[in-house]
This record gives sequence, C-alpha cells and structure tokens, in this order.
Amino acid sequence: MKFNIFNRFPKPNRISSSLVGGLVLAAGSILYATQIEPRWLDISSISLILPRLHPIFDNYRIVQISDIHMGTWITRQRLADVVKSVNTLSPDLIVITGDFVTDLHHTVVADLHSCLSKLRSKDGIFAVLGNHDYWSNPKTIRQILEISGIIELPNKVHSVKRGDQYLNIVGVDDYWENKARLRDVIGKFRDEEAAILLAHEPDFAEISSKSNRFDLQLSGHTHGGQVILPKIGPIVLPMYGRKYPAGLYLVDEMLLYTNRGLGTGHPKIRLNCRPEVTLLTLHAPVI
Repeated sequence: MKFNIFNRFPKPNRISSSLVGGLVLAAGSILYATQIEPRWLDISSISLILPRLHPIFDNYRIVQISDIHMGTWITRQRLADVVKSVNTLSPDLIVITGDFVTDLHHTVVADLHSCLSKLRSKDGIFAVLGNHDYWSNPKTIRQILEISGIIELPNKVHSVKRGDQYLNIVGVDDYWENKARLRDVIGKFRDEEAAILLAHEPDFAEISSKSNRFDLQLSGHTHGGQVILPKIGPIVLPMYGRKYPAGLYLVDEMLLYTNRGLGTGHPKIRLNCRPEVTLLTLHAPVI
C-alpha cells in the first residue's frame, strides 16, 4: 500500500484563497490611493481657441491651480514642489480657483505664504476664494493672498493689455456662499474683447454661460471626485460640482474647464483621479 504524505494535509480552500487575495488587493489599493496617487502630479496641457481672442494674444499661456486645501494632505514641501513645477512652465499668467484651505490652523498662514509668494508669471497671479475659504476665515485668506503678491478678483475685472488690445480676467466671489455678482462685472469690458471667468464652483457655468460674455470659465471645487470607479465615474461630488466634475466642457457657447485640484478633502485619498496643474494655451481663431 502506497503512502502519500501530502494526504495528511487538507487541500487549500478556494474561498479562503480568494479572500486572502481580495484583502491583499484592497490593502494595495488603499496604499496606492493614500500614498502614491495623491503625490502623482498631472500637468495637463490643453490648447483652446477663444472666439474673441485677438491674434496679439495667440499662444498666451495660463496655468491654473485649484483646491490646495493646505494642511489636510498638502504640506509645505508638497506645495513648494508644485510651485517649482508651475514656474518651469513659464506662464504668462497664473490663476488659482479657490479653496486654499480646509480648516485654518496656526501653521497654514506661514506655509501658504512661504510657497505662494514664490509663484512667478509675466502678467501676475489672480485668484478667487472658495467655499472652504469662507468656512474657515476669509479675512485671513485675503491677507495671505495680499502679502504673497496674489490679486484677488471678488466680482472684479483685471484687463491684460497688449498694444491696444485686452484680455479680460474676471472673477466672481463664491457662489455657494451667495457672493457671486455677475452684474458687477458685466459691462466692465467691451463685448468684442475676450473674457475668462474664474468661478470656484463649475456648475456656476449654467448661469455665466447665459450672459454670452465669457469665452471660458475656469473652476475647481470638485477635486474630480477624488475617487473615480470604472464604468461608474466619481462616487461623491459636492453641491454645485455635480454637472461638470472634471475636464473640458462646452456649456451653451462657453468653454468650461474644471481642474481636479491639488489637495484633498476628507478622506485624504485619490484613486484614478490624480492631482492636477493645468496649462492652457490660448489661440485666436483663424480667419
């Protein structure tokens, strides 16, 4: 009679093996989503034709950053690295579309100022506040912007001049907090001039597009959803960020770009939704 020593041991349980495999996969996904992807900066480059852009502004380069949320996941060193990346792009202009913080604590002021003051562009750095900036301390955020050399546009217009032509950078204050006042900016620039609107919440495009005065709206707010599942999409999106969560859209005749942001809210994860810096190269229409 033959004796097989392996008969002394039970055969592997397929259910147990599958469970172990699933746990390993889940652990790996958590590690990736918490430690790897949030650090993996995506510099998205897109070219846009703006119908009213004068040829003198052809190839104008705007860098957009958004949703820093300093102190949640973004640290001073992480933001400093982003600033270096932005400066290497040699932008003509930089815009920041809100949510500099999640909550305000004692290190945030110094950390934000240390990094943001090192941003460099030819025609300046412009910003609007987001809902979290209002929920923390908008007065302090505005002080940080001022000492960092960043111009806030709360329902205001800044016009970049080339020769006798203008490119208008327009900001509206936070829509969630009922601070957006389009009527305060419409009429501050000529109808034939190109205008780019900074609005923290992308769904504000449903309102701004109806004015027929903006060639492009730049927004943030959504973080792209932070977690994007295949065939499902973003699983959680904030109020006023559910129609246009990430990327380029055409709303009526106005272009809208929603930046996925740099930082995170809670939980501090990103999955299939890398943090983003956007380089937008503007072109005049070919006549």
